[in-house]
Amino acid sequence: MRHQRLFRKLTALIATAVLAGTAAAAPLKIGVVPGIFADSVELAAKEARKQGLDVQVVEFTDWATPNVALDAGDIDLNYYQNSNYLANAVRDKGFKISSVQAGILSYLGLYSLRHPSLADLPVGARVAIGSDAVNLGRGLRLVQAAGLIKLRPDTGLLGKPGDIVDNPKKLQFVEVEGPQLVRVTPDVDLAVGYPYFILASKAFDATKALALTSYEDDSWAIQFVARTDKAADPRIAKFLDVYRNSPAVRSAIHQFYQGEPRLYRLAWLKK
Repeated sequence: MRHQRLFRKLTALIATAVLAGTAAAAPLKIGVVPGIFADSVELAAKEARKQGLDVQVVEFTDWATPNVALDAGDIDLNYYQNSNYLANAVRDKGFKISSVQAGILSYLGLYSLRHPSLADLPVGARVAIGSDAVNLGRGLRLVQAAGLIKLRPDTGLLGKPGDIVDNPKKLQFVEVEGPQLVRVTPDVDLAVGYPYFILASKAFDATKALALTSYEDDSWAIQFVARTDKAADPRIAKFLDVYRNSPAVRSAIHQFYQGEPRLYRLAWLKK
């Protein structure tokens, strides 16, 4: 009987060790969207693999699925959203996910392939803008900062066209899913554009914005986001250390943004 009890204990210990070893060997899965976010993570993943950390990069083409996949445990991190977008997603969907590190702050721009300046916009001009609540509000604030509209003074982060109180050019806002704004820019008079998508697509010159949001704080930086109950995973800490300190990652980001500081900032560095 004593030998049987000892055998059961040993069996349990071996099973626990096997499970622990399996967990330790599991790849760290990181969800990204196309552009420098994906490219910089791929570079860091390559360096992390050399240091013994298995990393898988999973690319998504929309802005909803990466949070669904993360919350479900299908991936371990995602890297595509700012803190304001994250807060809204958590509030709306009840996701148990949290930021673990800030990354690239990619500014927002106003672009036109039809008009050389904002002053040349005609009355009734069509303006393409992000359709999700956070980026719709962000885009409207940029249009306001450019002097084209005025929003109600108490308009918060989630501003919408109904909050416009002055619109002298009678701009017509066309809501488009963020990643598609590059594609529709030729079809409208003005488009709110994300330089990282424009640069990735090579559709037109991202440095030729008619206005940019270079005044924004770090809440608009893209965040590495994990499930809240997995935020202390040592694999995540190791990967983030590689990402922060990799000269190859920093160089790739600089080259992607064509060395143009008006388009981006590395939010994990002190100003």
